[in-house]
Amino acid sequence: MVKKKKFTLSTTQIILLSFLITILVGSGLLALPISSATGSAVPYLDALFTATTSTCVTGLVTLPTVSTWSIFGQIVILILIQIGGLGIITIMSGLMLLINKKMGIGDRLLIQDAFNLNTMSGLAKFVKNVLIGTLIIEGIGAVLYMFVFVPEFGARGVWISVFNSVSAFCNAGIDIIAENSLCNYATNPLINIVTSTLIVLGGLGYIVWWDVLRVVKGCSKKNRKIFKYLTLHSKIAITATAGLILVGAILIFIFEYKNPLTIGEMSVFNKIQVSFFQSITTRTAGFATIPQENLTNASATVSIILMLIGGSPVGTAGGMKTVTLAVLICSALATIRNKSRATLFGRCISEGSIKKAVAVVVAFLTICIVSTILLMATSNTSALDAIYEAVSATATVGLSRNLTSALNTFGRVIIIMTMYLGRVGPVSLAVALGSKNESQNVIAEPTEDISIG
Repeated sequence: MVKKKKFTLSTTQIILLSFLITILVGSGLLALPISSATGSAVPYLDALFTATTSTCVTGLVTLPTVSTWSIFGQIVILILIQIGGLGIITIMSGLMLLINKKMGIGDRLLIQDAFNLNTMSGLAKFVKNVLIGTLIIEGIGAVLYMFVFVPEFGARGVWISVFNSVSAFCNAGIDIIAENSLCNYATNPLINIVTSTLIVLGGLGYIVWWDVLRVVKGCSKKNRKIFKYLTLHSKIAITATAGLILVGAILIFIFEYKNPLTIGEMSVFNKIQVSFFQSITTRTAGFATIPQENLTNASATVSIILMLIGGSPVGTAGGMKTVTLAVLICSALATIRNKSRATLFGRCISEGSIKKAVAVVVAFLTICIVSTILLMATSNTSALDAIYEAVSATATVGLSRNLTSALNTFGRVIIIMTMYLGRVGPVSLAVALGSKNESQNVIAEPTEDISIG
């Protein structure tokens, strides 16, 4: 008698399903009358869109968050943002640790895939540190926000501060302050600094945190060369993040300097802080201090590039990731210089890392291109606005040139699918839907050179 093959889900498929189930449960809760500020249930498509943008920590919304949802609805959205930022696998693993339940090999594999880690050692401690570190940073952010929001909104300012802190750290870009995001606080230094810091910390990635702390603890008072002893990953993430923020801010400052619709009428200091915030928020955060539709075409193009790159791996940010960009650039330079190996900071980059980087870029660009074409085919919009929306959704940024709320049913479904694909990761999706790895014993096909370029 032939035994039936037992159906099992891979770890990647479990992660994809966990996000999908979270979205469906969240949309069901948001579709209830109790979630609406008016007491009348919102259309299910809008509830589904909001649940998707919250779980995928994107920030694109078809309905204003501050005026559409009741306190219950806002709590649901905040929970979805926190789950989306950390991942349902991380939260469930944290609950297991809380009740002193040991993690099995299956649980460890799930965590390893969820964070795209290269090792399974110390995963329990890693999850614990992630949860504790997240709560501490979000708590500090909320307290700092209260200095502005409590005097302005009273007791409600406490809730606004907590919501905004979680949303900023998780790079969600959803707020309950006003319908124009943070435009009313464009020149407020505290709001700019706190929000930017939360965005950068979330986008750098957890393993960079622990690596920096490890080196700081290990360095003596005489030896302060922290950067020297960081891992290659941390060096790339920190350098790329700082470089992109600086270059992006300079370009936006130049392109918007005389634009009266954005920063043209501001003082030089305010122009600088708004330019820096725009450069930082495009790294998948989604908060806006200037209307995106008023940006010059040059600034919009710079923003699109920054959105595509996004944050760093093993964090709350989306996009193709800074490390991916660095690996591709180094590989290209090595090829141009006719070198056999790509190197960075005195270390060789593995062929596997280069292949993964190429796969991520191809998958990301494919999703962006297809989404853009579909938006232009189903909606009456310009090419720039469609590209901006598609890239924002794929990279889970949340910035829009005032297009999201104007999308028709087809457009909203397209963006929902794009946000989901962008959050779970193009490569993860390909692995989940693909067949098992081919046997290493098969005979390889003949190799033949082809012309490139």
